[in-house]
Amino acid sequence: MNTGFSRAGHWLRRRAENVLAALLTAMFIAFLIQIVARYVFNFPVGWTYEFSLLAWLWGVLWGAAFVVTEQEEIRFDVIYGALSPGVRRVFTVLSGTALIALYSISLPAVISYVRFMKVEHGAHIRITFDWLFSIYVIFAIASIIRYGWLVARAVRGGDVPTAASDSGASA
Repeated sequence: MNTGFSRAGHWLRRRAENVLAALLTAMFIAFLIQIVARYVFNFPVGWTYEFSLLAWLWGVLWGAAFVVTEQEEIRFDVIYGALSPGVRRVFTVLSGTALIALYSISLPAVISYVRFMKVEHGAHIRITFDWLFSIYVIFAIASIIRYGWLVARAVRGGDVPTAASDSGASA
């Protein structure tokens, strides 16, 4: 059963990477369209700026929620790397619990703000801002789940995230 979850998780992670790659590709294409329109045809188009902003915002938060691994996150490695695994587990439980609390406390206000933003829209694309900012709600929920899993793993005595240099990867 654990192998099935592992395979499903790996498949979902690859699809999340595909979504991020599509967002980055779309942003790059919009950027190229803007350059050609402005400097070749002397006809700047506004929608490319808005679209690039939308793709960038979604890409950053989507990537942070579903693509970036624990080892790839930024940490104070000088301090964290010098600690014993037991102390790292305590730090993981404390920081994870604090982040879960902060995201959980802010979530109702964030959802209310995102719902309120349906009254605003972009000047060129005409997409309402509730769709634009909805990625933050997804990010916050994914972060709550991720840190809940990390805290549970640390409490059970499992491995906690370490710096990329600890695992042999280049930093």
